[in-house]
Formats: sequence, C-alpha cells, structure tokens
Amino acid sequence: MSYSETKVPIDSDQLTENKILEFIKQNPDFLEKNLESLIPEKKRGTRGKPADFQAYVIDRLKNDKEEIIENTRELVENSRANMNNQVRIQSAVIRLLEANNFSDFIQCVTMDISSILDVDITALVVEADGTHIPHIDNAGIRIIPEGTVDKWMLNEYTLLQDNISGIEAVFGGGAALVRSQLLLRLDIAPETPPAILAFGSRDPNAFNKDQATDQISFLARVIERCMRIWLIT
Repeated sequence: MSYSETKVPIDSDQLTENKILEFIKQNPDFLEKNLESLIPEKKRGTRGKPADFQAYVIDRLKNDKEEIIENTRELVENSRANMNNQVRIQSAVIRLLEANNFSDFIQCVTMDISSILDVDITALVVEADGTHIPHIDNAGIRIIPEGTVDKWMLNEYTLLQDNISGIEAVFGGGAALVRSQLLLRLDIAPETPPAILAFGSRDPNAFNKDQATDQISFLARVIERCMRIWLIT
C-alpha cells in the first residue's frame, strides 16, 4: 500500500519538521501529486490549469520586500525626528545657560524655548505656599493654589494629553488655542513649592501618551538646576 492510500492519524507532538522533510525525501512524487492542496485557495489554478506555485512564491517575496521597505522608511523617519528633537533640546539648554539674570532666564523658559522647540505656548507654573518666595513674583511665572501640582500630575513627572481644552490657570489668555499639552513636574529645591513646565499646542495630536519623553525630561531637569542656582544667588 502506498503512502497516498494510507490514512494515519496526525499527532502534532510527533509531527516535527525533520520528520516531514524526511518523508518528502523518501516520497519525491508527493509534492507533485498534492501541490494543489498546498497552495492557498486564492492562488490555486482554475479547472484544467496547474497551480502556479512559483507565482505564489514571487508574490510572497514582493510582499515581504514591500514590508521591509515600509519598516525601513519608518525607522529612518523616526531616527531623523529624534535627531531633530535632540538638536532642539541642545539649543534650548545653551539658551538657558546664556541667561544674564533671573528675568532673562524666565523669558527664555516661557518665550524663547517655545520658538526653539516649535510649540505654540510654554508656561512656568508655581504653587503658592502662602509665603514670599525669592524671585517667584516674576511676571513670567503663573501662580496656582497649593496642592494643585500633585492633583494634576497624579504622581507622575510627565503628563501628555491630546484632544483637550487648554487650562487658563496654566496658559492664561493662550489657553483658548491649546488642544494638546505636555506637563513636566519641576522640583526646584526642598524649600520651594513644586512647579510645572507646560507646553501647549494648537494641534490636538501634537502631544500624546505614546510619545517618548526622555529628551524633554532632560530639559526639565536642566531648568530645575538652573532655577535652583538663580534662587540662591
């Protein structure tokens, strides 16, 4: 009795790739007799015509090539975007270090960085603790009630939100244009209340929870340290 006439129950535990290859080697006419059933249904030959297995393989190779090209394109675009962001962060840090006084530093944070990072609006928000904080009465800083930072940040150091309405307490008169935002918690010093560095965009998808925040978080840490130096001088 030939293999084509024998019905053997399939045991997936015993059916290995090596056993299948060994079977095909021992029965070289198996593929010729059963090729039609091995081709995906949409690739099978019509009645009276042989199945085009070669065409199927070529199609698979074309699809694989297109997928590789698309993945490569996305990788290149992501790498280019990351490099562009890195250059912008470096430029912002240099501008911070060039500040001549505290007012100039605050202007850099709340105005210059917006242009450098290509965002619509930047705000520096500090909690009021009921006592005077040296230099914190600067016009470029917005004041919020004590405990607000913890309430907003939910124990996170970064918060990205898309498709929102801007908060007036954060962005003031510019809140009307804000549709997505990035909030970064700033812990300036033990003796000063917590603060938030906020970036707002009119693009509802400019900031979203899937974005990486390592570079912008680095900028926030630089701002913390620079502000700490200005407050003790």
